[in-house]
Amino acid sequence: MPERIFASSRLGGRTLAVGSTADIILRPGEVVLTFDDGPRAGKTNEILATLDDFGVKATFLMLGSAAQSNPKLAQQVALNGHTVGSHTFNHVDLGSLDRQEALDEIAKGERAVSRALAGAGQRLSPFFRFPYLSQTGFLRTNLMQGSTIVLDVDIDSKDYYKDSAATVAQRTLERLEKRGSGIVLFHDIHARTVAMLPDFLSALEQGGYSVVRLVPKDTGVFGRDVITADAPELRGAL
Repeated sequence: MPERIFASSRLGGRTLAVGSTADIILRPGEVVLTFDDGPRAGKTNEILATLDDFGVKATFLMLGSAAQSNPKLAQQVALNGHTVGSHTFNHVDLGSLDRQEALDEIAKGERAVSRALAGAGQRLSPFFRFPYLSQTGFLRTNLMQGSTIVLDVDIDSKDYYKDSAATVAQRTLERLEKRGSGIVLFHDIHARTVAMLPDFLSALEQGGYSVVRLVPKDTGVFGRDVITADAPELRGAL
């Protein structure tokens, strides 16, 4: 697709301030774009350029290890107006760990992303996604009873499959059309995702969709504290 001269004014939708997972209520035709596992040099920066070209904002759930390795790129995501949340430190299946190990992994990821963002005066948002969408009742309850906003997935692009960019775009559009709205999962670490995004966003625009920007509700001037690994376990949690 040739570079657009002017950013779209039709695809960018409303900003939704979220205080809990329950606040994420989308209207028909509304889409939330999310990107997991980054930031990654050569991929995330290209995705940022495409999103800017279309005038839309996304939510990036970053790995602590990736943000630690690419702090300037993590900062650029936030400075471009996108929402940055966390996704553990090493993309571990939390369901395979014991409770304290899982909490430690989540906390380590938050700390690393937070430190990376702080280099440009940016703050980590409270959004979090479970790697592999693997969770336990205890972990979900623990996080949601705190200040964490767990992001689920309505439409999985499966861009981690070794398919062509066109196949990923078509599959995602078909699933979105069937559902009518939803949170879409991409990963900003794959060349196929970089390649398919312009055509995918053009199709959204032509289909009359709008991209909703998620932001945390204002929690005060000091923002949100990063969770601590030694937080006490919740008694009686699922």
